Formats: sequence, C-alpha cells, structure tokens
Amino acid sequence: MSDALRPLTRPRLYEQVVQRLREHVAASGLRAGDRLPPERKLAEQLGVSRASVKQAIVVLEVQGLVEVRHGGGTYLRRESLDVEPVDELVARKRRLPDVLDAREALETKLAELAAQRRTEDDLAEIDAALADMRREIAEGELGSEGDRRFHAAITAAAHSSLLADFMRTIATEIAESRQESLRQPDRPTKSLAQHERIAEAIRAGDARAAVTAMRRHLRTVSRVRLLSWDPDADPAPPAE
Repeated sequence: MSDALRPLTRPRLYEQVVQRLREHVAASGLRAGDRLPPERKLAEQLGVSRASVKQAIVVLEVQGLVEVRHGGGTYLRRESLDVEPVDELVARKRRLPDVLDAREALETKLAELAAQRRTEDDLAEIDAALADMRREIAEGELGSEGDRRFHAAITAAAHSSLLADFMRTIATEIAESRQESLRQPDRPTKSLAQHERIAEAIRAGDARAAVTAMRRHLRTVSRVRLLSWDPDADPAPPAE
C-alpha cells in the first residue's frame, strides 16, 4: 500500500484548546504573571470537557509557558504562548531518557577526571562559567549559556580527548535536556547551587565528591515534567 494512503488521524482535541489559548493570550494582551481564566470557565466557553482543558494546560506547563499553582490557578510565565507542536514534544519525550543515561555515564567520569587533572586555567574557566550563569539568572534568564559553558569547562578540565569527542556527538541532545531542565520552576537557581558544589569538589581535587555532586545534579536534571506527561490522555471527542 502507498504510504500516502496510511490511515488519517484526528487532531487531538487538547491541541485545539492550546491553539485557542495562544490566540486568547495574544488578543487579550496578557503578560507574564497574569492569570488565565479558570479551567471550568474555559471549558464552558470553548465547549469542551474540563479534561481537555486540563491536558492543554499540562502541555503548556511541560513547555515552561505557564505555572500551575495548586488551588491558586494557572499563571503565564512568558509574554506569549509560543507552543511547540505536540509531535515534537512526543519525540523529545521518547529520546530524553537515553540522553540522560548517556550524560550520567559520561559526565560523572568527566567530573572525576577533572578533579584529578584540572589546571589553574581550567579552574578559572569553571569560575567564569559560574559567573556567567549567576549573571544570566540575575537578569531573569534561565542561565542556559552559563550552564553550557560550565559543563564544557569540566569536559576540558578532564583532559580526555576521546570523552570530549563523545560529548560532541550528543551536543544537540544535551542542549535539549539542558533547556528542558532549566525551564522547570525554580530550577535555574537550584542548578547553579549544584554547579557550585561540583566546582568546589573539583577545586579540592576530591574525585569521589565530584562524582557524587555531578550524579546528584544530573538526577535533578532528569526530573522534568515532560517525562510524566501522557500525550494520549485526551478523552475521545464526541461521536459525529
């Protein structure tokens, strides 16, 4: 059978709700910190179930666009709802566990070697990366460039060309996992504090402490809303 004749799929209802919410935010001039209408009201106005509205809110939460305060409503975290296509979220959800496994295997070893081999120049670059991340966070950003520079500095401090090559081969996937982690509520400041503990262990030449600190950090990185999201949780639409 021709691939063009594969079965047609019906758009998920909650994806349509997401699009309507995006249009509402743009048309209403809502800004970061503003509250969205309650789920019950949205369901009534859109003519859908509360379950569909709830799943739409989860999609926005997964992308770091809204903050859900239990018992307190849903608030915008960005000026607009620039939503990724759900299919892209699903694809990232599927590959993220493998990326996180690879990061833990590689970066704990890099931290161990960095504690054993770092030079004064390496330590200066690690400190500069931390300063970058602090500045970014103070300016209201996620700190992603400082985060990237910090992990790159540790890779360089390990002085292992083969491990550095391995890290380069998954650089795109690592960047995805970094962004996914840093857009979790309150995650940038927590990641910065964990980076500082890793740096302290490396500066002290304590390889075991560096491994432990890096492993704890990467397990925090792995705790993201995306991995608990079920893209197929939308209830079936009414029969036509």
